Amino acid sequence: MRAVVYRRYGGPEVLELAELPEPKTHVDSVLIRVKAAGLNRADAAIQAGALDGAVETFFPVVPGWDVAGVVERSGPGAKEFAPGDEVVAYVRGDVQRAHGGFCELLSADVLTVAHKPSTMSFTEAAGLPLAGLTAFQGVVHALGVQPGETLLVHGAAGGVGSVAVQIARARGARVIGTASPGNHDYLRTLGAEAIAHGEGLTDRVLSLAPNGVEAVFDTVGHGTLATSAAATRPGARVASIADPGAPGSTDVFARMDRADLAAVTALAEAGLLSVRVGAVFSLEKAAEAQRAFAAGDISGKVVLDIG
Repeated sequence: MRAVVYRRYGGPEVLELAELPEPKTHVDSVLIRVKAAGLNRADAAIQAGALDGAVETFFPVVPGWDVAGVVERSGPGAKEFAPGDEVVAYVRGDVQRAHGGFCELLSADVLTVAHKPSTMSFTEAAGLPLAGLTAFQGVVHALGVQPGETLLVHGAAGGVGSVAVQIARARGARVIGTASPGNHDYLRTLGAEAIAHGEGLTDRVLSLAPNGVEAVFDTVGHGTLATSAAATRPGARVASIADPGAPGSTDVFARMDRADLAAVTALAEAGLLSVRVGAVFSLEKAAEAQRAFAAGDISGKVVLDIG
């Protein structure tokens, strides 16, 4: 099968197209014909060696944690899925090796797989697992956002932020989202009240929520939480995916949870959650896709179309 691999740490320049043996299917795994794979910043960081001291790596590595595809076969212990089922999977492993999503065939543990929402194309669905899990675990578990509350989302037009907005809205919350002016119309389509980040942020939040917000979800970092602290109510809950150890904030790191992934896909199936795809590249152009993603000029998810 065709796969994109790297044989040493580095940036897009270490990616190459290779032929690998088709993966085997063990008792609790599902063989997926990959249709699309999403790019994430964490993939690139690990590829660059950022976690070399914490994660065992066996080269060559196939990168990519987010996939969408069609089941080709399932192991005897994975009967939840049958050949022909359309699925998504979050395939982050404790060990980095030739098992990521930038390939034509992938053997995934059944606990990492969920049925693809019928409302989404494969390219849209490939952008869902990591962003969806992160947003769900931030909004629901870390912050416990409730109906009628006001949530402030920093970086609300980004991959995680935009999903967080939609999850909070589906829970009956009001959402104020910070983003660059060019993304304000997009945020309004998601049901958020859009404001600009930067100087004067607190005043802009308080003009919409004079008593302050009950919860804050930060996807930006770089001291953003400090700039909005005065716009929160006493006892406000705060969580961040981008500012580890920030005082008074709960750190959110996505982990695979089958129930959470099912909850996210159910929201999408119900038409309450969508993924904005900003650019699509072929498998052969994975390095180009990484460069475009790193440049930060694309609004929406960057996805590989694998066929």
